[in-house]
Amino acid sequence: MAGALLRHWGRVAPAKLIDLGAGDGTFTLRVAQRLAPHWRNVTAILLDRQNLVTEVTLRGFSALHWRAEGVAADVFDFLSRKSSDADVVTANLFLHHFRQDRLAELLVEISRSAPLLVACEPRRDRFALWGSRMVWVIGCGAVTRHDAVASVRAGFRANELSALWPGRRGWDLHEYRAWPFAHCFAARRRNGKTP
Repeated sequence: MAGALLRHWGRVAPAKLIDLGAGDGTFTLRVAQRLAPHWRNVTAILLDRQNLVTEVTLRGFSALHWRAEGVAADVFDFLSRKSSDADVVTANLFLHHFRQDRLAELLVEISRSAPLLVACEPRRDRFALWGSRMVWVIGCGAVTRHDAVASVRAGFRANELSALWPGRRGWDLHEYRAWPFAHCFAARRRNGKTP
């Protein structure tokens, strides 16, 4: 995720980033730690249905000269009611949870919210499916073993996310494999501004 953000946004820090499905925020904190040499004074909105972000995690962001806020809200409600001034929306292992029609609606809301989306999702291919069936080797329990396979089956390949992106004119779309098991998608508005 950090590499994709640098690739598609650049080294000048965005003012505001919204992470969808942020959970406890620790993944975003690890991304911020990698970006900290280049990005400072970023506001990170850690959006999830429940606010699981701890004070320890918030202090971790603060130590990097980032401001972070955990927000408990439904993603559709948050994006549709909020006139967003975000520069970047990120999603990690989040988009594959939606049916195609709801995902298309979500992508519309994201396209209205920020000039850049970067998403990392499970890659749907034979190698990833094999890997998902091997998580028992690293000690994963029954629930994780099930979820790993289900996530790969719900994942993406080729240009499936690009095909769902609304109003593709005016956007640069990039969809690519991130070795070994991830599928990345980036959509950047050419003029760099939200509508």
